[in-house]
Amino acid sequence: MTTIDATPLRGTERPGPRRQEVATRIKEYILRNRLKPGNLLPTEIELCEAVGASRSSVREAVKILSALDIVEVRHGHGTFVGRMSLNALVESLAFRGLLSGEEDHHVLGQVVDVRQTLEQGLAAQAIDVLDEEHRAELSALADEMENLAAQGKDFLEVDRAFHLKLMEPLGNDLILQLTEAFWQVQAIVAPTLRTEPEDRVITAQRHRAIVDAVAAGDPAGLRSAIAEHYAPIRASIARAVQP
Repeated sequence: MTTIDATPLRGTERPGPRRQEVATRIKEYILRNRLKPGNLLPTEIELCEAVGASRSSVREAVKILSALDIVEVRHGHGTFVGRMSLNALVESLAFRGLLSGEEDHHVLGQVVDVRQTLEQGLAAQAIDVLDEEHRAELSALADEMENLAAQGKDFLEVDRAFHLKLMEPLGNDLILQLTEAFWQVQAIVAPTLRTEPEDRVITAQRHRAIVDAVAAGDPAGLRSAIAEHYAPIRASIARAVQP
């Protein structure tokens, strides 16, 4: 039986509810003043007056908001409205995936479902907006993956670039953020799977099939190629959960 150490960590006796309340007030201040990403927030003293809180409470609240990318602290320059990225979502999902990783890979399976659903759902739109330059870039990335796979090398960063390039012409920043966020979670959690040597080669080939479907202007073929692309990792998950 696993023994749980319930001893409080030193320095953790901080009043959470108060920090959260002040963090909420800062978010309300940003909305009320129609601030945008990159805009400078007031000085610490001014912010204390604006939200009705002490300097220590504001500092703790800013730490929370900084971790969520709602604000960005630039030492020597001030505190700015952040990029509102999905880093917090990535951290949370990746941790959940690693926590359950070797048992059931449930979170990883869900991430694959989301990625496939997103790309298949946007297949027709992607084909409509992908121009010759983007198609050439996708083809070059597929070439690079196939070359690396033939040498027995990983191609994680090339894979990331490929999927972002596929969604980029849609001009939707949230889709790009979601694509990258779920890609990152999969990249963090997937190494807990036991993969077969040929999986890397198969995955590279499946990216080539996506390029071919795009070049043919075939939405149904693209949706099919995307499904086939995720088949190897689904097979790895299935092997992992077998008794």
